[in-house]
Amino acid sequence: MQAMIPFPDISPEIFSISLFGMEFALRWYALAYIAGIVIGWRLVVASVRRPGLWPGGVAPMRPEQVEDLLTWVILGVILGGRLGYVLFYQPGYYLANPGEILAVWQGGMAFHGGLMGVVLAVLLFSRKQGIAWLSVADALCMVTPVGLLLGRIANFINGELWGRATDLPWGVVFPSAAAQDCAGVVGLCARHPSQLYEALLEGLILGAVLLWLGWRRGALRVPGTLTGLFFAGYGVARFMVEFVRQPDAQFVGEGNPLGWALQLGEFGLTMGQLLSLPMIAFGIGMVLWARRAQAA
Repeated sequence: MQAMIPFPDISPEIFSISLFGMEFALRWYALAYIAGIVIGWRLVVASVRRPGLWPGGVAPMRPEQVEDLLTWVILGVILGGRLGYVLFYQPGYYLANPGEILAVWQGGMAFHGGLMGVVLAVLLFSRKQGIAWLSVADALCMVTPVGLLLGRIANFINGELWGRATDLPWGVVFPSAAAQDCAGVVGLCARHPSQLYEALLEGLILGAVLLWLGWRRGALRVPGTLTGLFFAGYGVARFMVEFVRQPDAQFVGEGNPLGWALQLGEFGLTMGQLLSLPMIAFGIGMVLWARRAQAA
Protein backbone atom coordinates (compact mmCIF):
# COMPACT_ATOMS: atom_id res chain seq x y z
CA MET A 1 0.00 0.00 0.00
CA GLN A 2 1.41 3.41 -0.97
CA ALA A 3 2.37 5.64 1.96
CA MET A 4 0.80 9.11 1.84
CA ILE A 5 -0.14 11.93 4.18
CA PRO A 6 -3.79 13.01 4.55
CA PHE A 7 -4.43 16.72 4.18
CA PRO A 8 -4.63 18.36 7.65
CA ASP A 9 -8.06 19.50 8.79
CA ILE A 10 -7.34 23.26 8.82
CA SER A 11 -9.97 25.70 7.67
CA PRO A 12 -8.80 28.44 5.26
CA GLU A 13 -10.76 30.82 7.49
CA ILE A 14 -9.37 31.70 10.92
CA PHE A 15 -12.72 33.10 12.00
CA SER A 16 -15.80 34.73 10.52
CA ILE A 17 -18.43 37.11 11.84
CA SER A 18 -21.80 38.31 10.58
CA LEU A 19 -22.50 42.03 10.54
CA PHE A 20 -25.60 43.67 9.10
CA GLY A 21 -26.49 40.52 7.20
CA MET A 22 -23.03 40.18 5.64
CA GLU A 23 -20.35 37.61 6.39
CA PHE A 24 -16.80 38.81 7.07
CA ALA A 25 -13.93 36.38 7.42
CA LEU A 26 -10.22 36.55 8.18
CA ARG A 27 -8.39 33.99 6.06
CA TRP A 28 -4.93 32.57 6.56
CA TYR A 29 -3.85 33.96 3.19
CA ALA A 30 -4.81 37.51 4.16
CA LEU A 31 -3.11 37.10 7.54
CA ALA A 32 0.05 35.88 5.78
CA TYR A 33 0.13 39.05 3.66
CA ILE A 34 -0.49 41.29 6.68
CA ALA A 35 2.05 39.53 8.90
CA GLY A 36 4.67 39.41 6.14
CA ILE A 37 4.33 43.14 5.47
CA VAL A 38 4.41 44.08 9.17
CA ILE A 39 7.41 41.85 9.99
CA GLY A 40 9.28 43.06 6.90
CA TRP A 41 8.53 46.68 7.78
CA ARG A 42 9.83 46.27 11.34
CA LEU A 43 12.99 44.52 10.14
CA VAL A 44 13.74 47.33 7.68
CA VAL A 45 13.12 49.95 10.41
CA ALA A 46 15.48 48.05 12.72
CA SER A 47 18.08 47.99 9.93
CA VAL A 48 17.99 51.73 9.21
CA ARG A 49 18.35 52.40 12.93
CA ARG A 50 21.77 50.73 12.74
CA PRO A 51 23.82 53.09 10.56
CA GLY A 52 26.91 50.89 10.84
CA LEU A 53 25.23 48.37 8.53
CA TRP A 54 25.20 50.81 5.59
CA PRO A 55 27.76 52.38 3.22
CA GLY A 56 29.75 55.12 4.96
CA GLY A 57 27.91 54.46 8.22
CA VAL A 58 24.82 56.31 6.96
CA ALA A 59 21.41 54.62 6.56
CA PRO A 60 19.69 55.33 3.22
CA MET A 61 16.49 56.58 4.83
CA ARG A 62 14.88 57.52 8.12
CA PRO A 63 12.45 55.18 9.97
CA GLU A 64 9.50 57.41 9.08
CA GLN A 65 10.40 57.16 5.39
CA VAL A 66 10.11 53.37 5.66
CA GLU A 67 6.43 53.83 6.51
CA ASP A 68 5.92 55.93 3.39
CA LEU A 69 7.77 53.32 1.32
CA LEU A 70 5.41 50.65 2.66
CA THR A 71 2.43 52.21 0.86
CA TRP A 72 4.33 52.26 -2.43
CA VAL A 73 5.38 48.63 -2.01
CA ILE A 74 1.83 47.44 -1.29
CA LEU A 75 0.55 49.16 -4.43
CA GLY A 76 3.42 47.68 -6.44
CA VAL A 77 2.68 44.16 -5.18
CA ILE A 78 -1.04 44.34 -5.92
CA LEU A 79 -0.95 46.09 -9.29
CA GLY A 80 2.20 44.36 -10.52
CA GLY A 81 1.08 40.94 -9.33
CA ARG A 82 -2.27 41.25 -11.03
CA LEU A 83 -0.96 42.66 -14.32
CA GLY A 84 1.80 40.05 -14.34
CA TYR A 85 -0.78 37.28 -14.06
CA VAL A 86 -2.83 38.83 -16.86
CA LEU A 87 0.15 39.21 -19.22
CA PHE A 88 2.10 36.04 -18.42
CA TYR A 89 -0.60 33.46 -17.81
CA GLN A 90 -3.94 34.35 -19.44
CA PRO A 91 -3.47 37.24 -21.91
CA GLY A 92 -6.01 35.83 -24.36
CA TYR A 93 -8.77 35.56 -21.77
CA TYR A 94 -8.28 39.07 -20.41
CA LEU A 95 -7.95 40.54 -23.88
CA ALA A 96 -11.46 39.22 -24.49
CA ASN A 97 -12.63 40.28 -20.99
CA PRO A 98 -10.79 43.53 -20.18
CA GLY A 99 -13.30 44.45 -17.50
CA GLU A 100 -11.94 41.64 -15.31
CA ILE A 101 -8.29 42.72 -15.43
CA LEU A 102 -8.47 44.59 -12.11
CA ALA A 103 -10.84 42.10 -10.44
CA VAL A 104 -8.21 40.92 -7.97
CA TRP A 105 -10.90 39.50 -5.65
CA GLN A 106 -11.47 36.75 -8.22
CA GLY A 107 -7.91 35.47 -7.69
CA GLY A 108 -4.90 35.39 -9.97
CA MET A 109 -1.62 36.99 -8.92
CA ALA A 110 1.89 36.39 -10.28
CA PHE A 111 4.96 36.75 -8.07
CA HIS A 112 7.18 37.81 -10.97
CA GLY A 113 4.71 40.57 -11.84
CA GLY A 114 4.50 41.68 -8.22
CA LEU A 115 8.30 41.81 -8.08
CA MET A 116 8.44 44.08 -11.12
CA GLY A 117 5.77 46.26 -9.53
CA VAL A 118 7.88 46.61 -6.38
CA VAL A 119 11.01 47.42 -8.43
CA LEU A 120 9.13 50.25 -10.15
CA ALA A 121 7.73 51.45 -6.81
CA VAL A 122 11.24 51.54 -5.28
CA LEU A 123 12.64 53.50 -8.23
CA LEU A 124 9.83 56.07 -8.14
CA PHE A 125 9.90 56.41 -4.34
CA SER A 126 13.69 56.77 -4.21
CA ARG A 127 13.69 59.39 -6.93
CA LYS A 128 10.96 61.37 -5.22
CA GLN A 129 12.72 61.20 -1.83
CA GLY A 130 16.22 61.71 -3.22
CA ILE A 131 17.66 58.58 -1.62
CA ALA A 132 19.91 55.75 -2.86
CA TRP A 133 17.53 53.34 -4.58
CA LEU A 134 19.94 50.41 -4.58
CA SER A 135 20.31 50.42 -0.80
CA VAL A 136 16.52 50.64 -0.48
CA ALA A 137 16.25 47.64 -2.82
CA ASP A 138 18.77 45.72 -0.70
CA ALA A 139 16.71 46.40 2.44
CA LEU A 140 13.50 45.15 0.82
CA CYS A 141 15.11 42.10 -0.78
CA MET A 142 16.58 41.14 2.60
CA VAL A 143 13.13 40.88 4.21
CA THR A 144 10.94 39.75 1.29
CA PRO A 145 11.51 36.03 2.00
CA VAL A 146 9.55 36.47 5.24
CA GLY A 147 6.42 37.19 3.21
CA LEU A 148 7.21 34.36 0.81
CA LEU A 149 7.53 31.89 3.69
CA LEU A 150 4.19 32.87 5.21
CA GLY A 151 2.44 33.11 1.84
CA ARG A 152 3.50 29.61 0.74
CA ILE A 153 2.34 28.15 4.05
CA ALA A 154 -1.02 29.88 3.49
CA ASN A 155 -1.13 28.37 -0.03
CA PHE A 156 -0.75 24.94 1.58
CA ILE A 157 -3.50 25.60 4.13
CA ASN A 158 -5.77 26.74 1.28
CA GLY A 159 -5.03 23.48 -0.58
CA GLU A 160 -3.92 25.37 -3.71
CA LEU A 161 -0.87 25.43 -5.98
CA TRP A 162 -0.11 21.78 -5.18
CA GLY A 163 2.47 19.74 -7.04
CA ARG A 164 2.42 16.87 -9.48
CA ALA A 165 1.30 13.38 -8.51
CA THR A 166 3.91 11.40 -6.58
CA ASP A 167 4.37 8.03 -4.86
CA LEU A 168 6.90 9.41 -2.38
CA PRO A 169 5.94 8.79 1.28
CA TRP A 170 5.48 12.51 2.01
CA GLY A 171 2.99 13.00 -0.81
CA VAL A 172 -0.12 14.81 0.43
CA VAL A 173 -3.72 13.92 -0.47
CA PHE A 174 -5.20 17.33 -1.22
CA PRO A 175 -9.02 17.23 -0.96
CA SER A 176 -10.18 19.22 -4.00
CA ALA A 177 -11.64 17.41 -7.00
CA ALA A 178 -9.00 18.97 -9.27
CA ALA A 179 -6.19 17.69 -7.05
CA GLN A 180 -7.67 14.19 -7.17
CA ASP A 181 -7.89 14.21 -10.97
CA CYS A 182 -4.65 12.31 -11.62
CA ALA A 183 -4.30 10.41 -14.88
CA GLY A 184 -3.64 6.72 -14.38
CA VAL A 185 -4.10 6.82 -10.59
CA VAL A 186 -6.68 4.50 -9.04
CA GLY A 187 -7.91 5.53 -5.61
CA LEU A 188 -6.48 8.45 -3.67
CA CYS A 189 -3.92 10.63 -5.47
CA ALA A 190 -1.01 12.03 -3.46
CA ARG A 191 0.81 15.10 -4.72
CA HIS A 192 4.04 16.91 -3.95
CA PRO A 193 3.45 19.57 -1.27
CA SER A 194 5.28 22.02 -3.54
CA GLN A 195 4.01 24.98 -1.49
CA LEU A 196 6.09 23.72 1.45
CA TYR A 197 9.12 23.13 -0.77
CA GLU A 198 8.91 26.78 -1.81
CA ALA A 199 8.35 27.93 1.77
CA LEU A 200 11.55 26.15 2.76
CA LEU A 201 13.75 27.18 -0.19
CA GLU A 202 12.64 30.70 -1.15
CA GLY A 203 11.34 31.59 2.30
CA LEU A 204 13.21 30.09 5.23
CA ILE A 205 16.62 29.26 3.72
CA LEU A 206 16.94 32.25 1.39
CA GLY A 207 15.66 34.60 4.09
CA ALA A 208 18.06 33.28 6.73
CA VAL A 209 21.02 33.63 4.36
CA LEU A 210 20.14 37.20 3.34
CA LEU A 211 19.52 38.36 6.91
CA TRP A 212 22.78 36.78 8.07
CA LEU A 213 24.75 38.39 5.26
CA GLY A 214 23.10 41.77 5.79
CA TRP A 215 23.26 41.94 9.58
CA ARG A 216 26.39 39.91 10.32
CA ARG A 217 28.62 39.94 7.24
CA GLY A 218 28.37 43.55 6.09
CA ALA A 219 26.59 42.84 2.78
CA LEU A 220 24.44 45.98 3.12
CA ARG A 221 27.62 48.05 2.88
CA VAL A 222 28.04 46.83 -0.72
CA PRO A 223 24.93 48.17 -2.54
CA GLY A 224 23.37 45.69 -4.93
CA THR A 225 24.75 42.55 -3.31
CA LEU A 226 21.61 41.47 -1.45
CA THR A 227 19.40 42.51 -4.35
CA GLY A 228 21.40 40.30 -6.71
CA LEU A 229 21.48 37.39 -4.28
CA PHE A 230 17.73 37.59 -3.76
CA PHE A 231 16.97 37.59 -7.49
CA ALA A 232 19.36 34.72 -8.17
CA GLY A 233 18.33 32.75 -5.07
CA TYR A 234 14.62 33.05 -5.69
CA GLY A 235 15.08 32.23 -9.38
CA VAL A 236 17.04 29.05 -8.61
CA ALA A 237 14.56 27.94 -5.91
CA ARG A 238 11.53 28.53 -8.13
CA PHE A 239 13.20 26.87 -11.14
CA MET A 240 13.87 23.73 -9.07
CA VAL A 241 10.39 23.47 -7.55
CA GLU A 242 8.75 23.91 -10.96
CA PHE A 243 9.88 20.36 -11.83
CA VAL A 244 7.37 19.00 -9.30
CA ARG A 245 4.80 21.82 -9.25
CA GLN A 246 1.54 21.30 -11.12
CA PRO A 247 1.54 23.70 -14.11
CA ASP A 248 -1.26 26.14 -14.74
CA ALA A 249 -4.19 24.47 -16.47
CA GLN A 250 -4.08 26.77 -19.49
CA PHE A 251 -0.72 25.28 -20.51
CA VAL A 252 -1.81 21.63 -20.22
CA GLY A 253 -3.27 20.07 -23.33
CA GLU A 254 -3.15 17.17 -25.73
CA GLY A 255 0.47 16.48 -26.58
CA ASN A 256 1.60 18.67 -23.66
CA PRO A 257 0.50 16.84 -20.48
CA LEU A 258 3.31 18.37 -18.40
CA GLY A 259 2.21 21.91 -19.20
CA TRP A 260 5.38 23.23 -20.82
CA ALA A 261 5.15 26.89 -21.82
CA LEU A 262 8.13 26.26 -24.11
CA GLN A 263 8.25 22.72 -25.47
CA LEU A 264 11.47 21.32 -26.92
CA GLY A 265 10.73 17.79 -28.08
CA GLU A 266 10.29 15.56 -25.02
CA PHE A 267 11.54 18.32 -22.74
CA GLY A 268 10.52 21.85 -22.03
CA LEU A 269 10.23 24.72 -19.58
CA THR A 270 7.23 25.86 -17.57
CA MET A 271 6.21 29.49 -17.49
CA GLY A 272 7.62 29.75 -13.96
CA GLN A 273 10.99 28.49 -15.20
CA LEU A 274 10.99 30.83 -18.19
CA LEU A 275 10.36 33.78 -15.90
CA SER A 276 13.01 32.60 -13.42
CA LEU A 277 15.87 32.39 -15.92
CA PRO A 278 16.13 36.19 -16.42
CA MET A 279 16.00 36.61 -12.64
CA ILE A 280 18.94 34.26 -12.18
CA ALA A 281 20.97 35.99 -14.89
CA PHE A 282 20.13 39.45 -13.53
CA GLY A 283 20.94 38.41 -9.97
CA ILE A 284 24.36 36.99 -10.85
CA GLY A 285 25.14 40.05 -12.95
CA MET A 286 24.11 42.36 -10.11
CA VAL A 287 26.35 40.60 -7.58
CA LEU A 288 29.35 40.74 -9.94
CA TRP A 289 28.68 44.42 -10.68
CA ALA A 290 28.42 45.23 -6.95
CA ARG A 291 31.74 43.51 -6.20
CA ARG A 292 33.43 45.28 -9.09
CA ALA A 293 32.04 48.65 -8.03
CA GLN A 294 33.31 48.13 -4.49
CA ALA A 295 36.80 47.26 -5.75
CA ALA A 296 36.96 50.26 -8.09
